[in-house]
Amino acid sequence: MNVQNHTIDTYLRDLRSALKGADRAVVQDALADAEEHLRTAVERERDGAGDPADGHVLAGIIRDYGTPGEVAEAYRNWEPTRPPMLAPLPVDPDERSEPRPRGFRGFFGVYADPRAWGGLVYMLISLITGTLYFSWAVTAVSTSLGVMILIIGIPVTILLLLSTRGMTFLEGRLVEALLGERMPRRPVFTDNSLGWTERLKQVLLGKSTWLGLLYMVLMLPLGVIYFSVTVTLISLSLAFFVTPVLTVLFDLPIMVLNGDPAFYLPDYLSPLVCIAGVLLGTLTLHLARWTGKVHGKLAKALLVSD
Repeated sequence: MNVQNHTIDTYLRDLRSALKGADRAVVQDALADAEEHLRTAVERERDGAGDPADGHVLAGIIRDYGTPGEVAEAYRNWEPTRPPMLAPLPVDPDERSEPRPRGFRGFFGVYADPRAWGGLVYMLISLITGTLYFSWAVTAVSTSLGVMILIIGIPVTILLLLSTRGMTFLEGRLVEALLGERMPRRPVFTDNSLGWTERLKQVLLGKSTWLGLLYMVLMLPLGVIYFSVTVTLISLSLAFFVTPVLTVLFDLPIMVLNGDPAFYLPDYLSPLVCIAGVLLGTLTLHLARWTGKVHGKLAKALLVSD
């Protein structure tokens, strides 16, 4: 390993240590920013009159960027000022002992929680995104295996695998926007100065590549489950709520046999069925909020580099 790579790797290792205990997504962003800045500065020195292998030049680059401790402190200070849009609000230490609202306000308050609506939207679109991710992951892997024996196999494989990283990065942005889970806001830095063979080795041995592919494959069954459950619950809650109204206003039966009305909803059951529809709709939002929280943790576990 040459001097410049050793110095940059040491800096990144020290920065990771300085950020110990911080959110994993914040650590990934900080490392990506630092590596991109340092390697880009080294490339500029190589194109200019300076020698990037010179220890004084590297020391100057690092001094201008900041020590690992200074950069870590800056990220810790910036992070509270730009939380995810739908992240839960921090709890004031002075209010921890106060009881949370329960009963009517706590149960129906979910309608005012943007995380519940974000989770609901995510579950509805997950069938589309899950199908897209699964198809792309299978295509990327099968095509890569098929062209590896050809001359152009290495660059094609690198491009396909990097495209899956790009899709998982976009998925992370979607998870943060709809589910409120902090995800990386910068893609993992890729050193363009490496040769095709070294880049292929880096991509193939990178744990983030294979965990990202696993996530993309899992999204198909998860998407089917999310979409099916959500559509079923929404349809039932709307049916329960609307049917009594239509029966009262238009005298419509709830069951028809051979073209003739077979069953009308009794008047005494109409309010109960409406209430059941409202309760089922509220429970659906609670389920969407809980599912969004759990899925956000799954996405962070698979899509955020250690």
